[in-house]
Amino acid sequence: MRDTELYRHLLGLESPWTVAKVDLSISTQRVDVFVEHPQGQKWACPVCGDLLPVYDHSEERVWRHLDSCQFQTFLRARPPRVQCPKDGVHQVRLPWAEPKARFTLMFERLAIDVMQVTNIQAARQILRISWDEAWHILSRAVQRGLLRKEPRPIEHLGVDEKSIARGQRYFTLVCDLNRGTVEHIADGRDKRSFESYLESLSEEQVEAITAIAMDMHEAYFQAALAKIPDAQRKIVFDLYHIMQHMTGAVDEVRRAEHKALSEEGDNRLARTKYMWLYGQERVPRKYWASFYLLRKSDLRTAKAWALKENLRRMWRYKRLSAAISYWKSWYFWATHCRLAPVIKVAKMLKSREAQVFNYFIHRITNALSEGINSKVEAIKNAARGFRNTERFKIMIWFRLGGLDLYPVTHGKP
Repeated sequence: MRDTELYRHLLGLESPWTVAKVDLSISTQRVDVFVEHPQGQKWACPVCGDLLPVYDHSEERVWRHLDSCQFQTFLRARPPRVQCPKDGVHQVRLPWAEPKARFTLMFERLAIDVMQVTNIQAARQILRISWDEAWHILSRAVQRGLLRKEPRPIEHLGVDEKSIARGQRYFTLVCDLNRGTVEHIADGRDKRSFESYLESLSEEQVEAITAIAMDMHEAYFQAALAKIPDAQRKIVFDLYHIMQHMTGAVDEVRRAEHKALSEEGDNRLARTKYMWLYGQERVPRKYWASFYLLRKSDLRTAKAWALKENLRRMWRYKRLSAAISYWKSWYFWATHCRLAPVIKVAKMLKSREAQVFNYFIHRITNALSEGINSKVEAIKNAARGFRNTERFKIMIWFRLGGLDLYPVTHGKP
């Protein structure tokens, strides 16, 4: 088999396209495949589809293709253009690459697969492409996926914030909790950041939302109230964020008490910060003996920790009525404990108790959103940070958007 015929098969070329010649350079480890078409061929207008004769040809273009063994392979051709009476002059569609692409469809598919499982630096070394070329492929893949993304009903939403640039800036991430995909990325964490997503939904999509998990961030709460019918019954304050508030209260009590005790020469609370952050069943074995004595003592920190653990038990209830009864007892204890940080958290929960109890109706949390948040952090760490926030968003969409990223690897000229 001649080399031109071999590469016609390798490239998947069909009539009228043929391989005119193949140039092999041993010194540069490069293969150049020159593609052409016969004269007199008619081509479809890429806008309306009418068959038209060739008007002229574009300058020769070069597309990177899959390697031939260890040799980088490039396809070279002068794409024909047609002059349509209705649509003007356009370059015809090519069967091996998308418009304005620098790579063949097959190479883009491979590159997408590689970049899904490794970072950009490793991917570009494997593929032997530059930073700009890698981001060209990524950007095109995400743009392709977002254009293909069909509007669909989302039953359970999660909204959370993600800090970047060492907490100097924030993104708002909206997730589909059932599918585990990112649905929206917005700059900032204000009301508008979430509201802009809700406004993009159709009336049917808004009606399909049955529950929204969020932390107690007031901006997100107000956005949901403004844009979602009967939002008071649908907003679920995330139990893990609630427990973070209680854990913070315990630590605040510990710090104040440790300072007071230290001034009296009592160092019982020294180096115990992390003990009090654990749930009872997760305390490491090395702390069991010392922590048992501490939590059974008359320390104010021990009382705060006990209140935290008792609040955590509330989430185990299966029936709403039982949870409400338990809450009433806990709330009385918390508001009479004489621990200001704990009282503050208890009253904060009381002010939004409907959204706290919605958990027992919908049984959703933002744990999946937090998991996505962790993956976003991993993306940031793998790149050692992102100076370009738009590229950061592209990578989030690429890895976590659940998008159809691949180009179609077949087509007719």
